[in-house]
Amino acid sequence: MNTMQIPSAQAPVVSESVLKAEDLCKHVASPEGPLAIVHDVSLDIFPGESVAIVGTSGAGKSTLLALLAGLDLPTSGRVLLEGTDLTQLDEDGRARLRAQRVGFVFQAFHLIPSLTALENVMLPLELAGRADARGAAFEALQSVGLKGRTGHYPRQLSGGEQQRVALARAFVVKPAVLFADEPTGNLDAATGARVGELLFELNASLHTTLVLVTHDRALASRCERELKMEAGRVIG
Repeated sequence: MNTMQIPSAQAPVVSESVLKAEDLCKHVASPEGPLAIVHDVSLDIFPGESVAIVGTSGAGKSTLLALLAGLDLPTSGRVLLEGTDLTQLDEDGRARLRAQRVGFVFQAFHLIPSLTALENVMLPLELAGRADARGAAFEALQSVGLKGRTGHYPRQLSGGEQQRVALARAFVVKPAVLFADEPTGNLDAATGARVGELLFELNASLHTTLVLVTHDRALASRCERELKMEAGRVIG
């Protein structure tokens, strides 16, 4: 008798990609009429992959990043994060998913001035109800070389140190995807290079998917793949 099991028709279909965009468009109003900031973008990004989105200013890179992260909604098309359609979630639903599965690092560090470095890193863990928030945050700061700066406030830290706190905060939740928008843009060359090293070290050690917008050619070249944008389209 043939004992081979037939998969149930109800079994969930698991997407191989961690992040998928399908026919993504974003239009905004302008005096000349609707302006396409992102136009007809389809792509797949896979678990653990590092992808750089490059192009000239105004090409639509940061808008595409915001759409992929669920920070903004497309005019048409859809984005799937680990199989969940972000366009079908309300704002609260997208926020919950981001808190659980997504990390962010921006050009501006976005640290809370009234919180210490340790408290800034603890914040996403506390919001998630993690009982080990303090210990996990301390380990994250240690991993970016800030063991001795945990009690310092952002104003007491250099730009490079603030961005390292931001990195620790982004990675402490062990996100499925880390979005980084010009993470070295506010730093001098030497400090930016060190932050870039940390970004890729943490990416590799935690097997996090990295989606990076940057004008820094050295940073982009370290990614496994580059997506070039021009006038809202991905052209290569």
